Amino acid sequence: MGGVALDDGSSGVKAPDGGWGWAVLFGCFIITGFSYAFPKAVSVFFKELIREFEVGYSDTAWISSILLAMLYGTGPLCSILVNRFGCRPVMLVGGLFASLGMVLASFATSIMHIYLCTGVITGLGMALNFQPSLIMLNRYFSEKRPLANGLAAAGSPVALCCLSPLGQVLQYEYGWRGGFLILGGMLLNCCACGALMRPLVPPKKSETPGTKNTPDDGNKKAKPKPKLLDFSVFRDPGFVIYTVAASIMVLGLFVPPVFVVSYAKELGNEDTKSALLLTILGFVDIFARPTCGIIAGLQWVRPRCVYLFSFALMFNGITDLVGSLSKDYSSLVVFCIFFGISYGMVGALQFEVLMAVVGTEKFSSAIGLVLLLEAFAVLVGPPSAGRLLDSTKNYMFVFLLAGIEVVVSALVLAICNLLFIKKKPEAPETAIENGETVEAKNHSSTPPIQEPHKANGNSEKLKDSGDLRAENVMEDSTEVETFLKDKDEQNKNIPCSPETKL
Repeated sequence: MGGVALDDGSSGVKAPDGGWGWAVLFGCFIITGFSYAFPKAVSVFFKELIREFEVGYSDTAWISSILLAMLYGTGPLCSILVNRFGCRPVMLVGGLFASLGMVLASFATSIMHIYLCTGVITGLGMALNFQPSLIMLNRYFSEKRPLANGLAAAGSPVALCCLSPLGQVLQYEYGWRGGFLILGGMLLNCCACGALMRPLVPPKKSETPGTKNTPDDGNKKAKPKPKLLDFSVFRDPGFVIYTVAASIMVLGLFVPPVFVVSYAKELGNEDTKSALLLTILGFVDIFARPTCGIIAGLQWVRPRCVYLFSFALMFNGITDLVGSLSKDYSSLVVFCIFFGISYGMVGALQFEVLMAVVGTEKFSSAIGLVLLLEAFAVLVGPPSAGRLLDSTKNYMFVFLLAGIEVVVSALVLAICNLLFIKKKPEAPETAIENGETVEAKNHSSTPPIQEPHKANGNSEKLKDSGDLRAENVMEDSTEVETFLKDKDEQNKNIPCSPETKL
């Protein structure tokens, strides 16, 4: 299929930075919203599930954990499927899996059925949509890629603000079974978004009659197939630094949104008033992500995007450290505003920085490996914070731990890049993206003529250089003529047959 040729990453197709890319951006916006907001939206049905199956809250919390684990942990599998079949077929199948899991879960008779259907099947379907959508976004945008990543990342807070109230309405009107069934139908929109991911096709080369059996085509057929999972990205020190920093970041990044509502209730606030904090956080996050994408796309900022990401992490970590001192509702509102800004900056930059580090060719493999390593941190982070809360009975230590982890990730990213990453010359990929080839660029830059240091005799020196160039041209032409003559003599000696004449 067309996507397979593109997944090779060596076709040199220039990113259109618009056109159909805006349709791809819209699809990525929807997919990102479903992927990140759906595990939180499902928590609306937890009380009904506890009453239906007579289980505890910790048992129902495993549903969201399994969803996130599938979203992150199946990264390498998604990379292999994308490199083998292309983005569009993988996303279409993923949309069917996401919908099928919720539909089957509506007929569940035990909590284990919910784990299998909602957690595993729906989680796998969302993973098969999330990663390919980011890969296609990376291919359709180059100059405007930071803005595109910021707009696509805004789908997460927008979907969270819509899906959570919708889940409550569905629960009141149709119960948890009817709500699961309707949400399963909504997830079929992932198939529509997958259909938008039209692969970029390189321009067709003009062929003359008789060129199909030339040795060049044989060489093209003999080219090795692209690797299904390219582990060579670990040779890149920039990728290793990013992976280590991102794994530390995930340990504490998702902890404050999970505990801020309980923190507000602990301070004596009402349930609805406490839940409003997440709405404030999400509303600020909606505007923070596109704004950060615009800033990251500025000419001076984009080459230093890694350090902007490090600043966003530092901002987020310090916000957690200061927020741990909150003692009333107003201070928590201020905390949610600043956390929403920093959280939006991190969400807009995390995949943009990865794209800039590894490039378009290896991004499909790199994102799968990064998500796999982050999956372990996602499973360890919130539970470890919960155990700390159970032992200390104080939310301050939970926010302090989360802040320290995020600050450490920011320091690792910034310091290691300063020490181990040297500024590289312009890569051939940038020349291809600008519509040029490396050879054309080299030919366009003529070597400077060395002028003598003496004040006199400049005209004579230039004249001598012109004579030398003329002599070189004559020598080259004579060599070509002798080569052709020798070739003709060799051809005369070859015995001819009717087949060779034909």
